[in-house]
Amino acid sequence: MTGTVGSPISHPHLSRRQWLQAGSIGLMGLTQADVQAARDQNRRAPVKSVIYLFLSGGLGQHDSFDMKPDAPDNIRGEFDPVSTRTPGLQICEHLPRLADCSDKWAVVRSLSHSTNGHSLGHHIMLTGRSDTPRGFSGNKPQATDHPSIVSQVGYLLRDRSKLPGAAVIPDMITHASGRIIPGQFGGVMGERYDPWIINAAPQCRMFGACPNCFDHQRRPVQHVGSTEFQPPNLALAEGVTQRRLDDRTRLLGIVERQQSHLDRLASVTDLDRYRDSAISLLSSSGVRKAFDLTTEPEPVRSLYGRNLFGSSCLLARRLVECGVGLVQVNMGRNETWDTHGNAFPHLKNNLLPPMDQAVAGLVSDLDDRGLLESTMIVMAGEFGRTPKVFGLPQHYELPGRDHWGAVQSVFFAGGGVRGGTVIGASDKIGGHPKESKQTPETMAATIYDVLGIPHTGAWYDSEDRPHHVYQDEPIPGLLA
Repeated sequence: MTGTVGSPISHPHLSRRQWLQAGSIGLMGLTQADVQAARDQNRRAPVKSVIYLFLSGGLGQHDSFDMKPDAPDNIRGEFDPVSTRTPGLQICEHLPRLADCSDKWAVVRSLSHSTNGHSLGHHIMLTGRSDTPRGFSGNKPQATDHPSIVSQVGYLLRDRSKLPGAAVIPDMITHASGRIIPGQFGGVMGERYDPWIINAAPQCRMFGACPNCFDHQRRPVQHVGSTEFQPPNLALAEGVTQRRLDDRTRLLGIVERQQSHLDRLASVTDLDRYRDSAISLLSSSGVRKAFDLTTEPEPVRSLYGRNLFGSSCLLARRLVECGVGLVQVNMGRNETWDTHGNAFPHLKNNLLPPMDQAVAGLVSDLDDRGLLESTMIVMAGEFGRTPKVFGLPQHYELPGRDHWGAVQSVFFAGGGVRGGTVIGASDKIGGHPKESKQTPETMAATIYDVLGIPHTGAWYDSEDRPHHVYQDEPIPGLLA
């Protein structure tokens, strides 16, 4: 596969990323969700898809999928294990729905990398590369960053239809300070290969897991802003009627009036693809329904949970039905899972229940629709948490766990995964891999492999040099 990638452009500024976010496209009132939805009209034979659930902040392995009930109290924590449908497999008591469908998922308990830093950890787990790129900054994305998994998949699957092969929902990952987390974008591929981000997140200034919204550090629980999931606006811009849309000359004129924006963002080939996508999209009578979650029966909405986690997973399922190859779901945008203190009440009351419901609901719904075998679910954070529980009384009333890149548990379901399987193991205190060590590279390779990307798959830079996406082999023993 060949192509040409534009020269790197610094991040962040007014870019394709911002231009394509919902509500930011002036072109005929289009949103990014509009473009994604046009796949409904261009559906091909079913192909493997991946939904990558990303838990920004880092999920503690001891408090979820790799409990250590026989360890000392300062290791095992406050939660008890519960048996799953799979004999001999136990997980946290606050994940009962996932426990009940363990025959449909597997867990890798031995994924490891070398950093304990949030920003580099995000970059590593979102790009599938453990090495630090030159010029890396934890404060903002750089043009020299490694490209995200989503960007690379979007590039390699771009010819499957007129629409992008990958999407990110419900928002990019940002810090409460406004800092944009690196690793989410095109990096050295160039800015026009930044992922397609569908902005449907409630605009809560607390940057929490709306509506399970809280500041996990020092401030009390308080939600500020809308608690409702806000699907992208699919309305035509004011004055653009269906009759005008049918007039291709008028449509092209509208497009050309955006030229000052478009010229900075894409090649002529890209422009042609955007125009075709816009026409296909706005010609479709079924587009609005694809992104209107109110059309889902109430039992389905309730299956996922009426919150941002649940609604995002539901939208991911709908995008998969439209044919999107990879959907990244950011379940938390301000290092939500960063449980330094007050960890156990936060996990018990605010984080584990909605995650359990949303992910189990996604597994169940995909299975009921006959999509689970063709859709792999991957769930990970930027790292795990320390074996030892500790206190920071100057900041938190109750104890928690620190950052820990040495080992984390990664969840896999569907897409040919051998249900009820445990890959690898951590040591007796859950601090380091003991068996079958895995890496971000093997996780990324598994995603590429499931999507049918050949091991020779590469993107090409402006000098036509290939950059291969596979950095290792897929995780052995995971697939049936």
